Amino acid sequence: MSLFGIAASLGLLIYLSYRGHSILTLAPLLAILAAVFSGGPPLGTYTQIFMSGLGGFLVVYFPIFLFGAVFGKLMEDSGSAAAIAQAAARFLGPKRAIYSVVLACAVLTYGGVSLFVVAFAVYPIARQLFKESGTADRFIPAAIALGSFTFTMTAMPGSPAIQNAIPMPYFDTTLYAAPGLGMIASVIMLGFGMAWLQVRSRKHDTSVAELTSNPQPTDLSNGAASGRTLHWAIGFLPIIVVLLGNALMVYVVLPLANTDYLASPTYGATTVASVSGIWAILVALAAACLVIILLQAKRLKSLKQSLSDGAQNALLPIASTASLVGFGTVIASLSGFDTVRLALLDLFPENPLISLSLAVNALVGITGSASGGMSIALNTLGATYLELGQQHGIDPALLHRVTSIATGGLDALPHNGAVVTLLSICGLTHRHAYFDIFVVAVLCPLIALVAVLVLGSTFGSF
Repeated sequence: MSLFGIAASLGLLIYLSYRGHSILTLAPLLAILAAVFSGGPPLGTYTQIFMSGLGGFLVVYFPIFLFGAVFGKLMEDSGSAAAIAQAAARFLGPKRAIYSVVLACAVLTYGGVSLFVVAFAVYPIARQLFKESGTADRFIPAAIALGSFTFTMTAMPGSPAIQNAIPMPYFDTTLYAAPGLGMIASVIMLGFGMAWLQVRSRKHDTSVAELTSNPQPTDLSNGAASGRTLHWAIGFLPIIVVLLGNALMVYVVLPLANTDYLASPTYGATTVASVSGIWAILVALAAACLVIILLQAKRLKSLKQSLSDGAQNALLPIASTASLVGFGTVIASLSGFDTVRLALLDLFPENPLISLSLAVNALVGITGSASGGMSIALNTLGATYLELGQQHGIDPALLHRVTSIATGGLDALPHNGAVVTLLSICGLTHRHAYFDIFVVAVLCPLIALVAVLVLGSTFGSF
């Protein structure tokens, strides 16, 4: 009955979330349902297990969501995001609409801007570029997804995306884990994705495009108070600050800092290796926010409102993800999960990398969330895979990179919140545009994952 309860609750989670029900209500109710089938107490399950898992995730990752959302909002309100998107379009020209959109999205997301902000900022420009180049509107969502949901989110070394940050405390790694493999995976995702979109777009012109119902592109200043166009270099500066600030913290500041106090129970009796990755990205994002405020204060209609809106923007994503982690914590506590866990571990006992990638893929596909599925996998199996990695001589950095890349495939199934939001922004339906999203955001990352598994298993981490 325990296995049936787990399967039923997971199936309902997928179906009901796809139908538009909130994860905030689904996760606890379905977690309790699974526990009841296993003979567990409903109230005890909710307050002592579900909330414990939810709270543990919030304690570790809430600052990253908060600082990232504030940074994204400042980039949007100052006009920096739009300036970068416009610069990419000018650099490549209107005839290379797909390249321009992918490049703009990649730069913004690699710089730490939320993919939701990127979609809103880039869509008006993309629509105009696609119109001028005669490219069908149906490929706009796939182009945005390729630049936002794939290599910059999971593979590029140094990416501040939450999907690249979550593995750090589990494996004592940084955002730059296995940089060589990350770059190879990035090239594969980008190369295959662009090749697919180019071939597909040549077979469709605007005569067969499903024109969106959205209004014409609006003011590309994104609400900036000043009417002057922002120079792309000024808009790009905060992204440079994020990337350089993170690297300086990881490789210069924290190694020289006195962090012996972390061994005290007052500070959690931990080590700097367990927190350095999170500290580094927090400082980098805070510095980037400060740069925007100091250099672009006149372009912000209201600094107070931007900061407030940014903080508000962090609440729903972190709450939804934490609820999924709470759900996973309950599932992991049930007797039936031991059967699932052992089955996953037994699939490829001689190669923990393959087993880890399968476990992560399964959970992100089930939850429709890269960060939520990854957190569930690492909360329940992270310590086990770290131990297996040590037994097989696998560098924790390789475990980190495989875990991160594995989250970027099945997470983009139709019930994924980012996919639904993107299609809504573009005014298209799953029937019109999802097939190409599936290829660039699901199949291409899976191809890259296979390549990393082969290279990592053969040559180790590099």
